Amino acid sequence: MMTLNEVAKTLRQKNNIEILTHHYPDGDTLGSAYGLCLALQRIGKNARVITSGKVAQKYDYLSSSVDKSDFTPGFIMSVDVAAPTLLGENQENYKDKIDLCIDHHKSNSMGVKDSYIDHTAASTAEIIYDLLKIMNVDITKEIADCLYTGVSTDTGCFMYTNTTERTHIIAGELIKAGCDFGTINRAMFETKTKEKLALERMVYDTLDYYHDGKCAIIYTTIAMQERLNLGDDEMEGLASIPRQIEGVKIGITMREKKNKEFKISVRTNGDIDACAFCQQFGGGGHNAAAGCAINGDLITVKQTLIAAAKEILK
Repeated sequence: MMTLNEVAKTLRQKNNIEILTHHYPDGDTLGSAYGLCLALQRIGKNARVITSGKVAQKYDYLSSSVDKSDFTPGFIMSVDVAAPTLLGENQENYKDKIDLCIDHHKSNSMGVKDSYIDHTAASTAEIIYDLLKIMNVDITKEIADCLYTGVSTDTGCFMYTNTTERTHIIAGELIKAGCDFGTINRAMFETKTKEKLALERMVYDTLDYYHDGKCAIIYTTIAMQERLNLGDDEMEGLASIPRQIEGVKIGITMREKKNKEFKISVRTNGDIDACAFCQQFGGGGHNAAAGCAINGDLITVKQTLIAAAKEILK
């Protein structure tokens, strides 16, 4: 694995840089990617961000200042992508072509030649902040907006247990650099469409408890999504619901996808390892937040999760 100084030296030497995000991108992968892209463009590099799946409209401000010039890629990297499958529709096109991976997931299995992975960082955006400091790139308001988005969203607005003293110091520096933290926090954590609110009402009706109330499971179906005309980009933010319930140690959110697949999000309290839980099914993530995918119908997948929760709660 490379050091961050080596990553900085490599990026200084390279040009025509493509930055990949994970599928259905969230605030950290987008904030990290666009923050780095803006920084590279600021020092005269050709750089662009390649996303996978529709990006939620609330993130439009992240790319508004990026130069969209075309070029032939000469160096390809990924940010906040823990596994090749998370590249989504880009997986096949970029198979064995990624030169560098920057990430903070301890379960990272990208398997690329060069990587920098720091699982002690609360977000990949924290790593990008440190990288830009090493590269002596001035952090503009636009870059600060991007990195603050990554830091705040991956820590649940600084409420999750992955938040550290360093997280707050970096957030403070980004505020000092001019980031519009109030507007960003409202957009990320307080503003919902009427359709999203209607979905949450439906989701509460799916809530069930297991194992003496220590496990809570909710789910969404394609039918629910179609009824409200919600795109996949508007489905995030539900995973925190079951963990918020008093007494719940493992909260599981099931989201039905096409081809009899369910995307599983796991959030835990206490000493329950969400990453270990999801690794049983080929996924991964962090101690308190992780994900995976399981094929099958609703009842079968749910029973599989209930059984797995029973074992991990022992």
